[in-house]
Amino acid sequence: PSDRPICCHAEGETIAAVILLAEITGRSVHICHVARRAEIELIRDAKQRGLKVTCEVCPHHLFLTADDLPQEGGWNEVRPRLGTADDINALWANINTIDCFATDHAPHTISEKSKVSGAPPGFPGLETMLSLLLTAMYNGRLTLTELIERLYINPYKIFGIPTAHTLYEAVNSVSRGIYGETWVEVDMSAEWRIPGAAWETKSESAPSFFTRANWSPFAGRVVRGQVRRVMLRGHLAFVDGRGMTNLFAFYFHRLNHSFSRQ
Repeated sequence: PSDRPICCHAEGETIAAVILLAEITGRSVHICHVARRAEIELIRDAKQRGLKVTCEVCPHHLFLTADDLPQEGGWNEVRPRLGTADDINALWANINTIDCFATDHAPHTISEKSKVSGAPPGFPGLETMLSLLLTAMYNGRLTLTELIERLYINPYKIFGIPTAHTLYEAVNSVSRGIYGETWVEVDMSAEWRIPGAAWETKSESAPSFFTRANWSPFAGRVVRGQVRRVMLRGHLAFVDGRGMTNLFAFYFHRLNHSFSRQ
């Protein structure tokens, strides 16, 4: 649809080609997973020329280089590949150019990532992104306002996503239980160590995370800010380290019931 951005993956010469497309057609474009100095500088220059270009960056490209992970197996396999310290510095120096933060969550298991060859690319990131970014905030790399803009406000604007409040007002009374409040409660002062150094144990027996991956490329890092509660569409989905598993069965039941009544 013409009112939605064209999305592309930030690798190689793709960015220059897509920026040219935006210039010729006047369409908005969104560039995913920006990881290199050259990429963020191209996007910055395009924005300065008034082109409709937005972009996102993943935590692993903001915090990790290839030297931070084991070289054997597939532990450092990700696309785009991890950059250098210079790339990381360039991303942070151009924080005002970055519109969104995205996990690019790829929950490949320990057995998959420990393969000598043929390991799938990608990192899990769903359970660590917020704490990593809050830690960066405490270290003075961004403000809380900038964090909220890139995790919440800007994605809604860029992709034309209706907010939960808008949906609540728009649907009938049967559907309103589905579109209640959504929020995250965080203990801003809590410090915790990210578990999951799977390349050391290569064991999947002791679960450390909720996602199937059960490991993290950020294992061992001490971060600040811990999620305590998650309210999803008016229902508690997570409370003090415990997932409310019955919520999702309830949600899909209500959604199906809503559509069957319309």
